[in-house]
Amino acid sequence: MANINNIRMFTRVYELENMSAAARDLRVSAAVASSRIGELEKQLGIRLFTRTTRSIQPTEQGRIFYPKALKVLEALEEAEAAVHEITLNPRGSIFVSAPLGIGRRLIAPNVAVFREKYPEIHTRLRLSDRALDVAGEGLDVAFVVGNPPDSGLMMKPIATFERVLCASPEYIRRKGRPVYGADLISQDHDCLLLRFPGSTEFRWSLNTSDGYQNFDVTGPFACDDGDVLTEWALDGRGIINKPTFEIQHHLDSGALIPVCQKSPPPNTQLAVLYPHRKNQDPKSRFFIDFMSDTLKAALA
Repeated sequence: MANINNIRMFTRVYELENMSAAARDLRVSAAVASSRIGELEKQLGIRLFTRTTRSIQPTEQGRIFYPKALKVLEALEEAEAAVHEITLNPRGSIFVSAPLGIGRRLIAPNVAVFREKYPEIHTRLRLSDRALDVAGEGLDVAFVVGNPPDSGLMMKPIATFERVLCASPEYIRRKGRPVYGADLISQDHDCLLLRFPGSTEFRWSLNTSDGYQNFDVTGPFACDDGDVLTEWALDGRGIINKPTFEIQHHLDSGALIPVCQKSPPPNTQLAVLYPHRKNQDPKSRFFIDFMSDTLKAALA
């Protein structure tokens, strides 16, 4: 396939009928201009110009080639303009995933706000507390809470927020209020667990006087929906380990009460994952930037 710079040089030489003038017009030397015409002729296997010491004239093949070459350049310009337009005014669809809690409370409402700003971008949102295969499922953007496994994806941290262990007053009345992480085991507390294939939720990391320790907690209930765990906790079924912002209103009302305050869980990171691309799709980049700013403000 012919080099586009060689084709562009050919059209300017054809139009100006002067190699030096065409070279100046395209800001290259006369030697480079001559070399590009020679390369194009060699590639096509024809002579495009008849050269003399005083003039350069197109051959019959050159005259036939010229309008076709113009169409190639026009098509390229149209393609570049279309790409430029979609970069400035992105359109199309993006596939986004997020954990249920933060997805329902913060991301889903702001998808509508994002649409108002970028009306030509359509967002498909999947909410799940399960671990997702970003590349395998064709996701453009994935919000994650905690430390994602090493996947080769690009990661952009957004915010860090506190977690809290808590239970209802009815549960505490019935089972007692644990103070330390070890109490969860020694006092046989019911811990409500987020479980799905590959989940490590059965092991809670808590900050003790000896540093962070993992506690193999147990309980009669488990679910892959974090909001179901919250409802169970409100019903007095056990202790949950949740991001504070998700249940702050229940803490404020007294419907849930912090426990194990001498062994709190570590803070959790909210981040966004996206496939590594040298030139990232503009609409995904705009969505990530918009949501990052929005979530930082909401979690500040």
